[in-house]
Amino acid sequence: MALESKSNPIEEEHQDEGDDVEEEIHHDEDELARNPSAPPDYEFFDITTTVDPSYIISLIRKLIPIDSVTSRDSRGVNGSDDGGRGDTNQTAEENEDECEKMDVVNDGSRGGEDKDTCRGLAGDEVWEEHGCVLWDLAASRTHAELMVQNLVLEVLMANLMVSQSARVTEIYDTQCLAEACRLLTLGLQGSECCTWAEAVQSEHILCRIIWIAENTLNPQLLEKSLGLVLAILESQKEASCTFIPSLMKLGIPSLLINLLDFEMSRLTEERVPERYSVLDVILRAIEALSILDGHSQEICSSKKLLQLVCDLIKLPDKAEVASSCVTVAVLIANIMSDMPNLASEMSQDLPFLQGLLEVFPLASDDVEARCALWSIIARLLVRVKENDMSLSSLHQYVLVLARKSEIIEDDLINRQLDNSCEETKDLTSSCSKSNTRSTALKRIVSILNQWTASKDSLGGGGVAGEHSADELNVGRLLDCCRKHIDFTE
Repeated sequence: MALESKSNPIEEEHQDEGDDVEEEIHHDEDELARNPSAPPDYEFFDITTTVDPSYIISLIRKLIPIDSVTSRDSRGVNGSDDGGRGDTNQTAEENEDECEKMDVVNDGSRGGEDKDTCRGLAGDEVWEEHGCVLWDLAASRTHAELMVQNLVLEVLMANLMVSQSARVTEIYDTQCLAEACRLLTLGLQGSECCTWAEAVQSEHILCRIIWIAENTLNPQLLEKSLGLVLAILESQKEASCTFIPSLMKLGIPSLLINLLDFEMSRLTEERVPERYSVLDVILRAIEALSILDGHSQEICSSKKLLQLVCDLIKLPDKAEVASSCVTVAVLIANIMSDMPNLASEMSQDLPFLQGLLEVFPLASDDVEARCALWSIIARLLVRVKENDMSLSSLHQYVLVLARKSEIIEDDLINRQLDNSCEETKDLTSSCSKSNTRSTALKRIVSILNQWTASKDSLGGGGVAGEHSADELNVGRLLDCCRKHIDFTE
């Protein structure tokens, strides 16, 4: 009698599991097709690092996401219910143990939903932990290059596209915001600036950038956010055209002027070195606005701005903010080019004239700024009516010029060596093709000659005899100016 054939429950169970595994593998393959490929092996890269490259690559692999919609139904490529963000070596039992260690909810009961929630939270924590390690390692250029070569940017982008976690997708930290601004700035300054411009050109995004700059109290974040604004203003024409109307609508000119007002008040009250770079980037952004066709009027017509930049020029100690003073020289030249009537009133401000002359040594390597300074001085001195003013008033102009004669002479000598500023390429609109320096020198000579003639008519007495050292400087400056007028002509 033949034995009755009976099915083996163990074999059936293995068969069922095999079908499930096969189905799950096909499912996982579909999911991975949506995400970046796994990074290649590290031995293909000739990179020297104290950290094992395979460790860095393993961290990147642990960040590869699985669609959050299906992560609760499948353990994914990593064999865990953590949304594909858990440890690739972590077994389901180990993940279960992690959940057991968490606080018991609902009086100790754990339904299937609670367990899945526990695993999701643990997965987010693990993902954040690995991400933080990569963040720290990326501080090294070598490590950062290895990460890029191993598709870390693609992996992070994939996470941003599918993640449902606010912790993963939001920028929640001042340093993160600063780095995000720096990243966007570098993108706008690169060869693919138009692509980056398309990504951030919406008015909503620009509004958030401006909001950050307007409200942050952190100097570093303020500098980086304004650096991003500057990059937008200085980006290639085809890219900047998409931004400018929105920025003007959002009030960027008034924001920059208000920020400058705040920084100037801090500067006059207390010198804080970490804020110097903030002052500089504000001024550079304003200067970029001052040359925008069709948009410069709002900047150049601001009396508040003019007062602030003149106050900066008049600072007695400019060395610590030298870069800002150089930027201001170009900015003032642009303003006076758009608003020529300002020169009449400004020509009577002798401390301003003195401050301009003091900027020359700070701009010794900046031909554009030196040209801008001569342009401003020429505009001012053309308005001086030396033949019609009192002797005491004329004497005040002479004293300013005489006491800064060495600065003028040094600049003239340096300019003779490296060609005149009018022959330099790529100058801003503040420096016209006419010989502004020659105009300024002729006006200096005329003022000094008028003083000499007036002094002689008094027989050498009165105010003339009180400043013998200045008188010597007058004679020397006259000779130097005449010589360089002949040279330029």
